[in-house]
Amino acid sequence: MMRWRKIKHLFVPNHEAPWMISHAANPMAVWQQEGIYRVYFTCRDAQQRSHISYIDVDFNKHFEVVSIANEPVIAPGEPGLFDDSGTAMGYYLLIDNVPHIYYLGWNLKVTVPWLNAIGLAKLNTQTGLFEKVSSAPIMDRSHEDPFSISYPSVLYDDGKYKMWYGSNLAWGETEQSMQHVIKYAESNDGIHWVRSHHIAVNLLYNGEYALSKPFVIKRNNQFYMWYSYRGREAIKSYRIGMAISADGIHWERKDNEVGIDVSASGWDSEMICYPSIIEHNRKTYMLYNGNGYGKTGIGIAELNESI
Repeated sequence: MMRWRKIKHLFVPNHEAPWMISHAANPMAVWQQEGIYRVYFTCRDAQQRSHISYIDVDFNKHFEVVSIANEPVIAPGEPGLFDDSGTAMGYYLLIDNVPHIYYLGWNLKVTVPWLNAIGLAKLNTQTGLFEKVSSAPIMDRSHEDPFSISYPSVLYDDGKYKMWYGSNLAWGETEQSMQHVIKYAESNDGIHWVRSHHIAVNLLYNGEYALSKPFVIKRNNQFYMWYSYRGREAIKSYRIGMAISADGIHWERKDNEVGIDVSASGWDSEMICYPSIIEHNRKTYMLYNGNGYGKTGIGIAELNESI
């Protein structure tokens, strides 16, 4: 049984820029320099289009926010592209020692609510800016994933890139029909991916219909995954779950051992979701979102024991 201690409500946007009116969803922390971590997240403008932004946080000074991005890291694409309705933070990874961001691009649709695909951006080391590697997604709908795909978590392990990502098994008249699960893919270069029909983490509970935003780490030859799940019996909003695996392909859900839940009141009293993990000074921390899918911002919690 893991036990997380909630430390701080870290940040919530408040009209910092026209492209950052609200929300700070899908947080992920990346080391910058001693004690300073850049926390990437997804924010929204007045038209609810999403952009990727960041804050810099000093972990050595009680997680003080020391700076906020002046420009979006990755903005929506031009009309007609796969990301014209928004870009959302997926996963930051070094490929050949160059920072890359896997991001979610989405379109509003007519017959179904949305269509998601996974894009990739690469840091231009001359300008210090992230640039999309293509106007098209690197992972889109396919024979294995015919409806829609979502947030990836990516590791380089055992000589290959490994991705865990969300996939709709169906669409219907209500969101409960989407049957959104977590699948697995592999790549030799981090760009071209081989998929299968294998479901890595499947739905489990009565009424459950969505598993979202996996975040995977490997410790002592075991894989750990945290994710959001929705529709567990009488609980209709998101909660954070976890699973473990010996090979990264076959997983055992351990949601009742995750050790973190909604608060009795306040910004994360209705839901908790979109977890990511970071280690600092031999301590393990979780960044996560609360009510409104990130509308109330980002919190941070500390694990009481080592993994």
